[in-house]
Amino acid sequence: MRIAGVVRIAGVVRTAAATAVCSVLLTSLASCGFGDGSGVRKDGRGGGEGADGTDARATDLRRIPDVGDRLQSRIPRDSRQVVAVYGRSRNLPDATVVLYTRAAAGAGGKTATWKRERSWPAHNGKRGWALDHRENDKRSPVGVFTLSDAGGVLADPDPSRGSGLPYTESSSFQAPRYWPKTHWHDFDHVIAIDYNRVKGTPPNDPTRPQGQAKGGSIWLHMDHGGGTSGCVSLSKSGMRYLLRTLDPKLHPVVVMGDKAALRD
Repeated sequence: MRIAGVVRIAGVVRTAAATAVCSVLLTSLASCGFGDGSGVRKDGRGGGEGADGTDARATDLRRIPDVGDRLQSRIPRDSRQVVAVYGRSRNLPDATVVLYTRAAAGAGGKTATWKRERSWPAHNGKRGWALDHRENDKRSPVGVFTLSDAGGVLADPDPSRGSGLPYTESSSFQAPRYWPKTHWHDFDHVIAIDYNRVKGTPPNDPTRPQGQAKGGSIWLHMDHGGGTSGCVSLSKSGMRYLLRTLDPKLHPVVVMGDKAALRD
């Protein structure tokens, strides 16, 4: 028998009531609707990766590459994991997701350098990016946001690890069946981007502290080969890797935007 909802927090699995009310589900999925198709490599690997997805160009970096002082300064000092989303252009849905990590500060408080771990081809909002995101503008918000909660239709890919993001497994994430079949598995795995949401709640919680007009339910989720309604999508293997790797104790954040906005 399928459990309606399962939540894992710091490695502990416990049941939770699923919020499967139709109106709540549709509100939560509003920013992740289906979009126009766009090219993506079928193997789900980004440029410069080896067969296992490891980025062959990984180097020690003083700062996150191609991110200007404005957004660089918003990365928390204690963050040791950054998911960077490099949008191709302000009005296009194509992007690249890169995971950067850094070790703890060295002896004498020496600043640790960033390491480029892996990268994946990705998609953002079908109309591109917005500095002031609004409900249904079909653009992804530019900025730096924390990553606090995850979930999906499928089980956590690594529930025994004990250090991943709190994960809610629930059928309430299922994409509506009137969407094209290519989009039915978009939300098998999702990571909530903390834009206009309450941290510590399931990703599909509809609460929007800044109001409905600012939009919400902006997630990292599985890719269907084209632009989204505001989320960022990447391959299943990429999502599963992030879910196994992101650690709340390392204060993960996402830095996202089109290349011009990131450099500003």
